[in-house]
Amino acid sequence: MMKLSLGPILWFWSRQTVFDFYANAAEWPVDTIYLGEAVCSRRRELKPDDWFDLARDLKACGKDVVLSTQTLIESDADLRRLRRICDQNEFVVEANDQSALQVAIRNDIPFITGPSMNVYNVATLKVLAKQGLRGWNLPVELGKGTLDQLIKGLKEEGLDLPAEVFAWGFLPLAWSSRCFTARHYNLPKDNCEFRCIEHPDGMELRSRESQELFRINGISTLSGSRYDLMRELPEMERMGVSTIRLSPEHQGMDEVVHRFDQVRRGVTPATDPLQLVEAPPCNGYWYGKPGMELVG
Repeated sequence: MMKLSLGPILWFWSRQTVFDFYANAAEWPVDTIYLGEAVCSRRRELKPDDWFDLARDLKACGKDVVLSTQTLIESDADLRRLRRICDQNEFVVEANDQSALQVAIRNDIPFITGPSMNVYNVATLKVLAKQGLRGWNLPVELGKGTLDQLIKGLKEEGLDLPAEVFAWGFLPLAWSSRCFTARHYNLPKDNCEFRCIEHPDGMELRSRESQELFRINGISTLSGSRYDLMRELPEMERMGVSTIRLSPEHQGMDEVVHRFDQVRRGVTPATDPLQLVEAPPCNGYWYGKPGMELVG
């Protein structure tokens, strides 16, 4: 049976909200939990020691824990924080940036490539496998055709590298050295007043026709539609996907997790997770079409 994972929290939540979220997640039917700040180094509600303590607590609850790294490394302070994560040997690290990849390899610690890493072919995976790769995430813009080729190619090479697929949530699409949330409030990035915390699921960005195009989240831009591959789980299982990733949201996440758990067990859920929150669904990338489209 495929595993379920909770990706890192991409939004800026208060310290207590984060602790409450993971206290609940410890009871959910997820197998792996990713912890850490993956977006902006200015988000300091939790210190590195807090993340390590959370990781140990969740591990004690029977969860596999992976420590996530920032997707965009911009300063010496970011590098110091990255080295702190890669200086431990208790947990696997999720590399979301080439810097994290290099530090993890140099420190000889096991790592997973996140969905922001450009892993497009078997040759890349073969090279990384020799350097400590334990698993990989399909980049969000790729679909089932590429995924099927990669899984089959790995089998032909005799490599056992579990594949993980982002299957629920707003798709992280791009990162910038500019902070779009600060810009919205006419604030400089270095004095942003941490306005992201006022938007626990990001800021909607609509077109003139009122179509929800994107979600603004500090330095990152996410899809305006919510990616939902729940109906594609049986196909993923046949392809050999190891883990399904669900991206945390501020409300209703327990219901989403339980619905996906039912589907992976072969049970048709009574309600669809899309009814829990207001956002248009999409699955276009999975079918090789524009990401915002809904196929089927």
